[in-house]
Amino acid sequence: QVQLVESGGGLVQAGGSLRLSCATSGRTASTYTMGWFRQAPGQEREFVTAITWSGDSAYSTYYADSVKGRFTISRDNAKNTVYLQMNSLKPEDTAVYYCAASDIRYYYRIPRQITDFGSWGQGTQVTVSS
Repeated sequence: QVQLVESGGGLVQAGGSLRLSCATSGRTASTYTMGWFRQAPGQEREFVTAITWSGDSAYSTYYADSVKGRFTISRDNAKNTVYLQMNSLKPEDTAVYYCAASDIRYYYRIPRQITDFGSWGQGTQVTVSS
């Protein structure tokens, strides 16, 4: 069982930056697929980004079109932590952000479905004011 705890959310003005952290514990490995999703009020949870192990200590990253070029996912396996650096934030980025983990190695497709991940954090609120 993997436990995930997000932190780093808060209130920021449009154009600002935030860095979210996801601390993992339990049975995690550097080969785990990690992702971030978000859910705005009244909307469905949506894919934001994912990082997958592609072999030989290399990773691949994927982003939703809405955040490409502004958000960056990274991981520090020594610290068992995944990060989401969010720059040039917009009011439409306001949502609860969730960290997710999967022990499945997605080599042939992007893991962008909620069902692609088996473990979830409790979420952290990000509010971007205009």
